[in-house]
This record gives sequence, structure tokens and C-alpha cells, in this order.
Amino acid sequence: MDTRNPLMTEKLEKALRQASIWHRRQNRKASDIPYVEHAFGVAMILDRARFDEDTVIAGLLHDVVEDTEVTVGQVEADFGVEVAATVKHCTEVKLDAEGRKRPWIDRKRDHLAAAAEATVPARAVMLADKLHNLLSIVVDHNAGRPVWSFFNAGRAEVLWYYHAMIDRLGTGDPRLEALAGRCREALAAVENLGEPDQKNG
Repeated sequence: MDTRNPLMTEKLEKALRQASIWHRRQNRKASDIPYVEHAFGVAMILDRARFDEDTVIAGLLHDVVEDTEVTVGQVEADFGVEVAATVKHCTEVKLDAEGRKRPWIDRKRDHLAAAAEATVPARAVMLADKLHNLLSIVVDHNAGRPVWSFFNAGRAEVLWYYHAMIDRLGTGDPRLEALAGRCREALAAVENLGEPDQKNG
């Protein structure tokens, strides 16, 4: 048995509950799958990659500031400075000063620039996020669901962004390199899916 950490802690249970509550009114794009499934998937990847509990918890909560009314301060109050700092580093700035949604390409370029300065935990969470999203694209495509039409960018731009982020994040720790390698495998599978919303063959 792996004795690195207890099998379960009160802090982790609280994070599971809060992720479920904070994302409770959200589904994944174009589906009836609760959005929290993505948060749980990211956390599972991080745990299997042998990151510590605070990083796993940050994985559970990585989208709450970006996609809900929850603030970094609330995350810090409930889960501590380290978790909050990681969540903040993973959060895109979606709105401009006037409250309008920023263009996709601007948001992604800024996120790429921020990734260069990210801590190892933040890099791990962002890679786990990318891996889970890529695997989800393959599963959705193979189930006959449209995948490309629900992005706010074209297929080529989306693939460019994934390549750039994986290259930017996958250094500085053997676990990051392993995560990046798995991301590249999943990205290759996505690239082989064919044209937007069409199956191969």
C-alpha cells in the first residue's frame, strides 16, 4: 500500500464537497454531464501522478474562480494559501475592464505567458486539465458527439494552443515530463480524428 498520505482526509472531503457545490449548476459543453466530472478527473490524474494533497485539491478547484462567483480569497480561507495560489495561477482572465468577454486568442496568449512563470503545482494542474480535456474530446467524438463546433476558436487554433501549452508546462520535474508525454499522446489521438465533427473513414 502507498503510505505517502492517509487514504482520505477531512480537507480532501471538504474539497470534494465544495467542488460539487460550486459547480452544481454547470454541465460540460453540449452535454448533460455535470461539470464537476472534469474537476474530479483532473484531481484523479494528479493523484495518480503522485502530487501532494494540496495540488490534488487545487485540481478539484482549478476552475471555480474562472467559472463561478467564488473568489481566490474564499479558496484561501477554506483551503489555505498554497491551494489558492495554485488556483489563481490556473485562472484565465475572461473579462475585460468593462466586463465584456475577451477574445479567445487574447486570453490564450496571456495564459501561455503566465504559464512560463508557473510553479510546479500550477503546471501540474494545467497539464492535468489539458489531458482530461483531450481525452474527453476523443470519448465525445467516438460517441458521435460534435466536438469542434463548441470551441470559441477553430480546430487549428485549438490544436496550436494545446501544443504550445504542453511544451511550455512540461519541464522542471519528472512528473511534469511524464504528464506532458501523456498529453502529447492524447493530442496525437485528437489530431487523428479528422475534420471538424466528422469521423474518420
